[in-house]
Amino acid sequence: MVTFTPTILMAQAGVGAARGVISTDAGIGWAASSVNTEPFRRDPLVTGKGWQFIAYYDTLGHVVLGRRRNGKGAFELRRTAFRGKARDAHNVISIALDGKGHLHMAWDHHSGVLHYARSRSPLSLELDVIESMVGSLEARVTYPEFYHMPGGDLLFLYRNGASGNGTLVLDRYDAAAGKWRRMHDNLIDGEGKRNAYWQMAVDPKGTIHLSWVWRETPDVASNHDLCYARSVDGGTGWQRSDGSAYHMPIDAASAEYAMRIPQGSDLINQTSMCADAGGIPYIATYWRDAGDSVPQYRIVYHGANGWHSVIPFLRKTPFTLSGGGSRRIPISRPQVLASTKGEKTRVLMIYRDAISGSLPAVVMTPDILRGNWSGFDLSDRSVGSWEPSYDAASWQRKGILSLFVQRTEQVNGETGSGMPGQMVQVLDWKPKWKKITHKN
Repeated sequence: MVTFTPTILMAQAGVGAARGVISTDAGIGWAASSVNTEPFRRDPLVTGKGWQFIAYYDTLGHVVLGRRRNGKGAFELRRTAFRGKARDAHNVISIALDGKGHLHMAWDHHSGVLHYARSRSPLSLELDVIESMVGSLEARVTYPEFYHMPGGDLLFLYRNGASGNGTLVLDRYDAAAGKWRRMHDNLIDGEGKRNAYWQMAVDPKGTIHLSWVWRETPDVASNHDLCYARSVDGGTGWQRSDGSAYHMPIDAASAEYAMRIPQGSDLINQTSMCADAGGIPYIATYWRDAGDSVPQYRIVYHGANGWHSVIPFLRKTPFTLSGGGSRRIPISRPQVLASTKGEKTRVLMIYRDAISGSLPAVVMTPDILRGNWSGFDLSDRSVGSWEPSYDAASWQRKGILSLFVQRTEQVNGETGSGMPGQMVQVLDWKPKWKKITHKN
């Protein structure tokens, strides 16, 4: 394992605009839970065919869709007839744009029936009726996520079952045929004893990267270990990082373990991962080492001699994770992004920490192998319980981080915090790597 000696990194407040961050207001959205700002929204923003689309719940729980040309200027908004139980932060809205320009949306799921619709015509905000995808294993859906494949097809993942007892289902949408088909009824099997909380990424060559933690019970404290799998054939076959094939489904005995992390380590679930142009996967997460009281952010990646873990900066404020349902946590789950420049991989991590005012912040390095992390705030406005999510297509195609931002307040459980509606914003920023001055 490669380790660096990190230092305390304090973000520089109020410098987001000076760094070229452009903020655009969309509309007032639900803020009494973090349902609009959960990191497992794949995605809240999507770009394609010269348009950028956005989705969020308004103050009455209606799904609002919007679009703008070329990812610039004001959004054209449309309040749909579809609603969700916005008090429950699990019930996120996920959207995707297929290769023909049709908008797909899944929303309002917490171990309930699939809610899915797509646009009546390409690039339209008008959605058709609710429909099924393949018609089976669609009665206990949670955590719907879309992913884009080269060529215009889509992947769709969700948990079938409940926390501590569930399986991972994978569907694929054929954009040319306009139909969904089932790839795996049970991609990762909890064997009735546990379930996988995953994150996924598709690299530029079309390799699908999947990582996950196991959870033994509904209590978040039972999260443990970090596992990995990949598919080089579009999701049919799966293999470990050494190329050895999995026999499906993947279970706790057969999984590749990138990091062994015991229960009770304050390991968070459902974070993020990405992959660079060379197909190297990067996973952002946090956990606490044995004997320490402070959970630390980590970037876990696969390189020479196996898996490595990097701490980009040191936190000093302790907290613990325990209990079921949505939790109020002083730091956000992180988002990781990567780009390749020659033989160097540039890595960014987006996060929020209450100790520094709950501001959207970034830490970044121009070379993951050397470390040399620097950081600053992307805004000078507190975002409460916000966690980062972004437009994956905008980053992959343009190198622009288009970040969904809204102040939200989450309490433990699904009762709602009482926070009135808050403005939904999009922060757009293109990193200028040569102009970084704040270094460890």
